[in-house]
This record gives sequence, structure tokens and C-alpha cells, in this order.
Amino acid sequence: MHWGGVETWHGRRSLLTLKKVDVVIAGGGWTGLATAKEITTRTALEVVVLERGAARSVSEYSANMDEVDYSIRMRMLQNIAEETLTHRHTIRDTAAPVRQWGHARIGTGTGGGGEHWAGVANRYPADTFVLATALRERFGTAKLPEHLSVQDWAFTWNDIEPYYTRVEEMMGIGGKAGNIQGRKIEGGNIFEGPRSKEYPVGPHRKTGGMAQFETAARQLGYHPYNRPAATLPFDYKNPDGIQRPACAYCGYCAMYGCMIGSKAQPTNLLMPILRRRKSFTLRNGCWVRRIKHQNGRAEGVVYMDSQGQEVFQPADLVVAGAFTPNNVRLLLMSKIGVPYDPLTGQGTLGKNFTHQLSGGADLQLIHKQPMGEGMRAGGQGMSVSDFDGFNGIENETGILRGGTFTGGGGGSGLPIASFGAMPAGAAPRNWGSQWKKATLEYHDRIAGAPTFEAEHLAYKHNYLDLDPTYTDKWGDPLLRTTIDWTEHEQRVRAFAARVSAKMAREMAAVSGAKVIEGGGRGAGRRTGRYQTSAYATSHLHGGAIMGDSPANSVVNSYLQHWHLSNLWVVGASAFPQAGATNPTITSLSITLRACDALINRYLKHPGALA
Repeated sequence: MHWGGVETWHGRRSLLTLKKVDVVIAGGGWTGLATAKEITTRTALEVVVLERGAARSVSEYSANMDEVDYSIRMRMLQNIAEETLTHRHTIRDTAAPVRQWGHARIGTGTGGGGEHWAGVANRYPADTFVLATALRERFGTAKLPEHLSVQDWAFTWNDIEPYYTRVEEMMGIGGKAGNIQGRKIEGGNIFEGPRSKEYPVGPHRKTGGMAQFETAARQLGYHPYNRPAATLPFDYKNPDGIQRPACAYCGYCAMYGCMIGSKAQPTNLLMPILRRRKSFTLRNGCWVRRIKHQNGRAEGVVYMDSQGQEVFQPADLVVAGAFTPNNVRLLLMSKIGVPYDPLTGQGTLGKNFTHQLSGGADLQLIHKQPMGEGMRAGGQGMSVSDFDGFNGIENETGILRGGTFTGGGGGSGLPIASFGAMPAGAAPRNWGSQWKKATLEYHDRIAGAPTFEAEHLAYKHNYLDLDPTYTDKWGDPLLRTTIDWTEHEQRVRAFAARVSAKMAREMAAVSGAKVIEGGGRGAGRRTGRYQTSAYATSHLHGGAIMGDSPANSVVNSYLQHWHLSNLWVVGASAFPQAGATNPTITSLSITLRACDALINRYLKHPGALA
């Protein structure tokens, strides 16, 4: 490591200044490492990635898969004692810190959330990328909610589809196409946008629960398909030459790194390539606090290293490649851009914060025999998109967009994390001999009703800014989230609960299971306010959104900052709003598109690309 001089910056204590590099990337998760891989394999630029969490590897996972440590204590998540989020429902409320990861689970360490994700790998529907236009055309501007803040993405399906294909081939996504170049194919998702080619790997085998859901869905007139997954059903070598084995169906996927490397993760897909590049350096234990900039250019980043020393890393190019809230917080603390004000509508930084709407019927299916559902792969399931986007909601008053139902999962899952699963009222909760007896009796016999995931539309009142009261371990302000569900989300959830219940009862008719009320996800009843105590999904989007103008966005369609042309902000923070399904491959797709623009255009002629 080459050390430079010591200087004072903005009145802070002395900084250790390192030798200048070509590119510095804040964040060592999917998007940060994917950006590093593209740059180091296609150029001679020197790239440094700064990751505040610990190093991680496949060998670590194979040697230590402690269920209490990972599932209960959530070992792979950001330390909430060092930094958390604060939350309030409206600007009239006082925000309070989130004291345990309930509503979302933010990863840390090499690979970030890409290590502990489940591997669900849907594409977004084609009209997602022109949603503002599509809503106006369908309903008319006058009939849309006044507080809606939805925007088009500044590109279309044809622009992003090739990148979806690249990501799927890199990860080895297993699935079945439903629309290849406009030709609808039964057995796949016939509602998906036109694909250029088939999935690189076939779909997972069907469990008993998946087969029940498939039969029931077809009998109801729907079009079920294997949910695409990043856990390999077969051995696979990707275009980079990375070989991974087929899934062992151990069930330890979500909240775990894969012990055999079957699940697509940054540590087994990107790090093997990056380790071979002499122009690449990964520094763990480095907490990026500011992007230093002046005169319209980013000059590098300031971070705290693992020894508590404040360090300045100069660079010609800066990439913010952290998780959504951390990207936005970094920009806010660096005073890059104008913070969004929901009262005036001025500013763009922090605008259009979205989560993901989820739910289903508050029902349980009690099967006569164990289902064997604990032995499964992450992402495995059967879905229907008959209600995704504008599909299937024509007769639903007050609903603008729908979502995707998935069924066939369930069973009791992992033995420790799910111990105690039983019908509501079967025994006193979590205590005593009766509870233990009931746990053993019902283990692996319980399944929930089909689950539902829907788009979370962007609203003017949902946004991100810096909290005026609470700080992190370094004394920097926490990120404040202002977010609540609206009447639209309540209507969508109620609709989803009805459809989920219908599907559940049809599944019971197919399988002979007993349907009982209560004890399920409870989304039919949870139509109240946004909760940070109850887990929804880890899919947070927006705050540094893309658009066609600096007046309505933070970055352009290539994720280049409008005001600092050598600053790139990659990942889901650029989403103008949430899609219905999981965002990982969309986040990676827009990142690869940004990398192409950076390498093929910016490096040849530095400056604004749009």
C-alpha cells in the first residue's frame, strides 16, 4: 500500500492520503464487484473496492453453517448497533431508530446481500420501465392519485433485455421461457416481456407442494410456471468460465452463503475473476463516509479503516455501489445534489423511496403426511403472473397495478428457525410439553396460502433524508426513512388475500389438506400502517433515481450523476419505483448497462453522456 502525505479536510482531523487510483468503488456487493469486474477485465484501469464488512468465502460457509448464528442472530447482516435507519410515517411524526432488522435485512461483508439472498431471479415486466406513460395511457392523468410520483426509467425494454440475458447467463438462472421473441410458450411465464433466448439452465424439479399449486392454478384457469432461480438445478459453466455444481437441496439458502457454491453469489462468480486481476484491490473493514468533490468533479472518497484511521483515497472515477439506503446516505452526507423536499417538490436526492408490497391470505393448509419441503432450493417455487402489472385487475376498483402469486413452498423449513410451527391454537405458544408435542406432530405438515408480491408505486410523501437527531458510531447522521402505505396498498392487499384464499382452497381440494383460518402470513388483516417490526422483504429502492433530466432525477439512464460526470451511482437506488418481483437481476442489469456506457463511451470522451 502506498501512503502519501497528511492533510486536513473540511476542518476534520488529519487524513492519511493514499496514492491516487483510477477508480474507487464504495461497496463490495453485487453491483460494486460487478462494476469492478467489468472495468478490470476490459481496461487497464486500477480499481479499489472499499467494503466495510468482513471478507467472506465459500470455504467459510462450508465450515460453519450454524443455524442459530445465521437464521436467528442474523450473522450476515449489517451491525445495527453501529448503524441503523430511523423511520417515521409522515413528516409530522418524529422518527425513531430501527432497533432490530424487521422490515428489511441489509447485508454486509464481501458480497453484501448477494451472499445471503434466496436466489429469486425474476425479470420485471416490460411496461415497468415506462410505467408513468403506461398509467397515463390506461387511466388518464386526472384519475391517477394526486400524490403519485411514478416516473419512466429513461430507457425501454429493448434497451435492458440484452443485459437481463447477460446477467442470467452469468448467474446460470434456471427457468423456462414463456415468451421468446414474441412467441408465447406454455409452461413459462407467458406474460413476460419478449426474451431474446431461453434460460441458460432448465428449471428446478417440482416439490409436492409445487405440483399441488400448479394443478390448482391450472384448474382455476391461470398459467403457472417455475419461478426462475439462481440456485443451480444442474452443473453449469458460465461465459466467464466459472464452474458451479448443482444444488444439493439442503434448504440453507436465504440468510446463508451456499456451502457448495451452487447459489449465484459475488464470492463465487465475481471474486474468482477479480482475484486474478493485478489491477484490482479489495479492502475490507473500510467504512466510506464521504465522497470528496469540488468544481463539478468527484476527487475520491474518505473512509475509516479497520484501525479507526481516517483515510482519503483519491481517484479519477468514483462509483457508489452500496445497498440502496447506503448509497443515498453517502450522497446526502457528501452534499452532492439537492435533497428532496416533499412539501415543495424541489430537489431530487432522496425522492421516490419504495419498498415492496407483500401479502396473501391468512390461512394454513394442514397436510395429512409430512411434505418433505425442508429439502429445497432457494428461489424454488411455482408462480403465476396472471395478475401482474395490468393483468387480471380490470374489474378491481381503485387498483392501478397487481402482482405475482407464488405457491408450493412451505413445510416447516429449517429445523431450528421454524421449530414450533403448528396450527393456531393447537398449543400454548412457545412453551411446555403440549407445545413440544404439537411441534413434532405438525412438523413439515403445514403450508401457508400462496404468497403475493406487488409493485410499490412511488409517492411524493415517501422519501429519504438525514435524521437530525440520531447518529452512527462515527457521529454521522443516520438515514431517515419517511414511508407509509396508502389506500392503494390496502386495496391491493385485500384483493391479494381474496385470490390467495381461492388458490389455497383449490390446493387443499387437490391434496386433501385441511384449510384453517389464522396462523398464516396474516396479510388479509394487516392492512394498517407500514411496520418496521415485521419482515416484508429486503427490497428497498430509489432515492438516487434515474431519469431523463436533472430536474426529475439524480442520475441519467446510464447511472452517471447529472452534476459530477465522473461519479456513477449503481444499483437499485436508481429505480424510480419498485417492480412486483425481486430486484436483484434488474439491479445488476442496469449496472452492466452503466458499465458499457462508462467503458465504451465515457473513457473515450470523458464528460456527460446525456
